[in-house]
Amino acid sequence: MLNLRFDNRYLNELPGDPEAGPRRRQVHGACWSRVRPTPVAAPRLLAHAPEVAALLDIPDADVATQEFAEVFAGNRLLPGMDPYAACYGGHQFGNWAGQLGDGRAINLGEVVNRAGQRWELQLKGAGPTPYARRADGRAVLRSSIREFLCSEAMHHLGVPTTRALSLVATGEEVLRDMFYDGNPRYEPGAVVCRVAPSFIRFGNFEILASRGDTALLGRLVDFTLARDFPEIAVEFAGDAQQRRARWFAEVCERTARMVAHWMRVGFVHGVMNTDNMSILGLTIDYGPYGWVDDYDPDWTPNTTDAEGRRYRYGHQPQVAHWNLSCLAGALAALFPTPEPLEQGLERYIEVYTTEYGAMAAAKFGLGRLEKDDAGLLAEAFELLQRAQVDMTGFFRGLAEVDIEAPSLAPLREAFYSAEPMHRYAPAFENWLTRYAERLRREGVPQPERRARMNAANPRFVLRNYLAQEAIDLAEQGDPGRILELLDVMRRPYDAQPGRERYAERRPDWARHRAGCSMLSCSS
Repeated sequence: MLNLRFDNRYLNELPGDPEAGPRRRQVHGACWSRVRPTPVAAPRLLAHAPEVAALLDIPDADVATQEFAEVFAGNRLLPGMDPYAACYGGHQFGNWAGQLGDGRAINLGEVVNRAGQRWELQLKGAGPTPYARRADGRAVLRSSIREFLCSEAMHHLGVPTTRALSLVATGEEVLRDMFYDGNPRYEPGAVVCRVAPSFIRFGNFEILASRGDTALLGRLVDFTLARDFPEIAVEFAGDAQQRRARWFAEVCERTARMVAHWMRVGFVHGVMNTDNMSILGLTIDYGPYGWVDDYDPDWTPNTTDAEGRRYRYGHQPQVAHWNLSCLAGALAALFPTPEPLEQGLERYIEVYTTEYGAMAAAKFGLGRLEKDDAGLLAEAFELLQRAQVDMTGFFRGLAEVDIEAPSLAPLREAFYSAEPMHRYAPAFENWLTRYAERLRREGVPQPERRARMNAANPRFVLRNYLAQEAIDLAEQGDPGRILELLDVMRRPYDAQPGRERYAERRPDWARHRAGCSMLSCSS
């Protein structure tokens, strides 16, 4: 029998909604509402992440039981589980949206493992909550597969992220209009168990500030400090203002590091609303995400964002700063002057600049960036865009360039089309000559440079077409590709002989196919 130790501080230390149950409503003066998952017809485990099970001290034998599938589909509660949905608001596509909340996510509680680590368990797709608005609280298999795989792929890439324990099919169908074009269809449903030290978001603070509930806002900040940032709480125990200021700066720093990693691996979140920003600087809420294929800083994977492209790849650092500014505005009532918040926002810029600079240097095999390197790197990205070159493939190929006799040969597989490759070949060769000269000045042996680059540049990323192939098979009853991809993404920087197809650039058939290029927010 599953045996987890729960210590539900969020419920025990913050005020809750006096009404329980899923009735849709505005919730004031509370941080959460009790609501139970809605049972499903036939829960069946499709996949799980053994590493996450180990974090929770769940033995393999327990994972194999039907009880595991029932618990993590929402059909059964373990002792200590006390399910609830959190209340929060958010800015969506730049506009204040008011109360949002966990519309289809239900938190089961906080597990403390044998190592003393705290992990919140959250079921996504477990049924309606008071914050579901007009939705059914369910999730379809396609979006659940994408979330499950991407959570773990990002972790193994070294990107700060929430994790995923399990993917459970519900045995039920869910009605969804995938393209928002008036043609809904029934799709298989699923539930993902997400795992993180905390699911608190910028929006948890914004909703309280928007309602003028300054007292509860201060309580939530102090709770978050005590539970999730204990080192800051201890260091500044005697000074509440300094404690809160250092906390906000830490949130800014963590956000900067997270976004720098996104840019390093070519990840595009797709829907960077403030309600999708973790207070811990973790990537959260995997919806219409994607990886850059042919390099384009203006690309967004989100069909809802296709016109404005607010959340395009190259704009993510600026959006994160804007989102932090929204958080700062929400927190302003807790500070006598705005200076501490302004300093935190400046720290975001400083940390992002430093972190991205170090990551860019590693991607190009440089020990550090010199003043004249900015132009060289910018020219490379401009050529990638003009010549339709695969970002991931280019940087893996660049590590193979012989700096004593540089040529385009190691990079040819990264080009999506022969015509632009031939047209821009002279420009690339000119750039490679200058790049090789820069590397020779640094004097790093080729094997060391290659290892440095391959540690920064993944060979395998969860391209949308790979996820869609797994979805297609799973919808036909075969979850094997999910498990195969999960295993490939465990070692994204290794060569993995025999798995070369998972490193190939996006095939032509996937360029415009739904799920392989852009995606909607529908799930």
